[in-house]
Amino acid sequence: MNEHQVDKIPVGVSACLLGEEVRFNGGHKFHSYIDKTLGEYFSFRSFCPEVDIGLGIPRRPIRLIRRDGDVACVDFEDDQLDYTQALIASADAQRSWQAGLCGFILKKDSPSCGMERAKVYDGKQTVRDGVGIFAERLMQNFPELPVEEEGRLGDAVLRENFIQRVYVMHRWRQLTSAGITVASLTDFHARHKLILMSHCQKTYRELGPVLASARKDTVAELAPRYIGILMSALKKRASRGDHVNVLQHIQGYLRDHLDTDDRAELVDALQRYRLGQLPLIVPITLLNHHFRKHPNDYISRSWYMHPYPPQMSLQNHI
Repeated sequence: MNEHQVDKIPVGVSACLLGEEVRFNGGHKFHSYIDKTLGEYFSFRSFCPEVDIGLGIPRRPIRLIRRDGDVACVDFEDDQLDYTQALIASADAQRSWQAGLCGFILKKDSPSCGMERAKVYDGKQTVRDGVGIFAERLMQNFPELPVEEEGRLGDAVLRENFIQRVYVMHRWRQLTSAGITVASLTDFHARHKLILMSHCQKTYRELGPVLASARKDTVAELAPRYIGILMSALKKRASRGDHVNVLQHIQGYLRDHLDTDDRAELVDALQRYRLGQLPLIVPITLLNHHFRKHPNDYISRSWYMHPYPPQMSLQNHI
């Protein structure tokens, strides 16, 4: 079954990562994987907050400093040229189009766009504990939005985590645009339950009562709380042990259909995956093989078994 949307998914991106010459030195930071690979599935909306607030190309660089306990974004040579409020206002001014995004990819280390560990000049020392001013406001305005920076996309686990969250958000946007109901919310949760279990068992247990409280007259009010909790939980890396627990749970639906050899093959694949000797795609492929012969409606509709287009090959990494 392939229910992935044919249309590309709207994702924001720092303009320099697409090769736009908007950096302080008139250059760019073109990222081939973002443009060529993710661009096959994502429709990018590029944006440079530094250009948006009127800084020229080329321009003097800016930096983050700690002043009176707060972090400010200032001219690299003149601390009195403070761009903090302008960058915050820029982020707020973009809310109308950002509200339709399913993710955002930011430029690492940038004083405007850095998602984490950006340099902050604190007196005579430099510490890497800052967040770009535009990025921070973006994440405050849309706390449920999947956000990642290009440097972290080189990590296979973080890359898959981000893309999985983008697809979950995309399906959520489709759900809400169609008009959310108790039945549609319940179905959405059921189809994402195994994904949630692989990331955070605690949140899985907490969301049950939240969902059970949904009523026709309260579901619209409950929906933002639900997606906020879900997306926060999905930020957590899914460990091999968590995946094995979910895969064993899925295997239980085949209890009456597997012979001794099939069970042994699955047990071996799960063990080798747990030990890091096989990628996740191997036990999932084995399970899908058995479910083709012994279909189960719940499993076939679960997004865990096919969270994004298989061509992305994200589960092939050991």
